[in-house]
Amino acid sequence: METEVKRGRGRPKAWDDKGAQNTIKSLDRALEVLVQLGEMQGSTLSEIAGALGQSPATVYRVLTTFQGRGFADFDPQSQVWSIGPAAFLTGSMFLRRTSLVERARPIMRDLMEATGETANLGIERDGQVLFLGQVETHATIRAFFPPGTASAMHSSGIGKALLSRMDDKRQRAVLAAGKLEQFTPHTLTDPEAMIADLHATKARGYAFDGEERNIGMRCIAAPVYNVFGEAVAGISVSGPTSRITDDRIVALAEDVMEAATRLTRAIGGNHRPAS
Repeated sequence: METEVKRGRGRPKAWDDKGAQNTIKSLDRALEVLVQLGEMQGSTLSEIAGALGQSPATVYRVLTTFQGRGFADFDPQSQVWSIGPAAFLTGSMFLRRTSLVERARPIMRDLMEATGETANLGIERDGQVLFLGQVETHATIRAFFPPGTASAMHSSGIGKALLSRMDDKRQRAVLAAGKLEQFTPHTLTDPEAMIADLHATKARGYAFDGEERNIGMRCIAAPVYNVFGEAVAGISVSGPTSRITDDRIVALAEDVMEAATRLTRAIGGNHRPAS
């Protein structure tokens, strides 16, 4: 007796999972034009066609079609094409359905597997780091920050990653409100030393917590950005000093920064942060 294979509700009856036969080539080429238009912003027809290696006549038909739907704008005086308001509205619909925690989960799982250390996700809330999610390592000794846990920003890897992307005025306001409580002998409690650490963090792209909250535990974190290039979350790995040794910091930081970039892209963010 043969088993009937169920088809997904979003697929036609004759659907067959073969990428080539299910791709509309003309639509694919048109979307290439739209993506290129967004990247170039304010370009002439010949510039867009040249960048794509397509004929100006073909690109012009695509652009005028997008213009009719509001996805492209044309300035007759300067003779340049730009992304239209409909593209923004469509993108906004994606952002409204995007869940930071849901998008982060598989990325955090990959980060944990790649590093062997616990992966964390957090945001800034009322001058503290609020942990939203965690994927624990399989190792017996591990950090534990259950969702809903709050921690001081100045002694947290994620906190320092987020602080490093704030302007000086807001940095000092957040630090002043928190009073830079000393948790361990390694906690930075001098405002100027803290500011210097944040400048170094911003320059290298990742934050380092060297037993500043808990003796014997280290953390490496990087910021996640929204569509405006603003740091809205942080992703990190944390573990004991016996595993996060000095000679592993740079390699672990690369993994963390890559994960942060993946999550930034997954939520429709700008991975080229504002300076």
